[in-house]
Amino acid sequence: MTLPNQLTILRIVLTPVFVGLMLLDSVNSRLIGIGVFTIASLTDLYDGYHARKYGEVTRWGAFMDPLADKILITSAFLVFVAHGILELWMVLVVLARDVLVTMMRLYAELKDKPIVTSKSAKIKTLLQNVLAYLLLLLMLCSEQNLFGEAIANEAKKQLHAPVVGIAMLLLTIYTVYTGITYLVENWQTLRAVYLDARSSVNA
Repeated sequence: MTLPNQLTILRIVLTPVFVGLMLLDSVNSRLIGIGVFTIASLTDLYDGYHARKYGEVTRWGAFMDPLADKILITSAFLVFVAHGILELWMVLVVLARDVLVTMMRLYAELKDKPIVTSKSAKIKTLLQNVLAYLLLLLMLCSEQNLFGEAIANEAKKQLHAPVVGIAMLLLTIYTVYTGITYLVENWQTLRAVYLDARSSVNA
């Protein structure tokens, strides 16, 4: 197995570790959790770079890499829901979009007609990462034992400010938009896959 694919697997493995640490009521565990999230995110940056530089791009990696990103980011959003920072319904919409797109890509992959990750989907992932990091930073700053009462109180105030909900709402809308563009841009491929599968069943 190539190094990029190993890093993709590592990112998936680190995700439940991150979630578990962030749900513990301990400053140290959350510090470690943010570190785990950072390491997992860095594997995403490096595996793609390494795969392209050394010609180790594989179909398995092309499918699993964005899936690992979805698992990590959605898990982070669920952590924020657990802490009362984000609305559950928005995260469920994002999750539903990701499940739908993943099913489409998996079906196409099984029929030997892989669907390439779109540019809008990559932008979506970037924006989700930015929001996740900002919220994690605010969560860290809200720890009074680390930064003092004044900074901690301000961070807690910002975590629950309307702008956070607005940012997540806009991101949710954009996420749905990328799902629609996936369907539109790959409609012919998906239609061909469906017709091939239908003809195989009828045969």
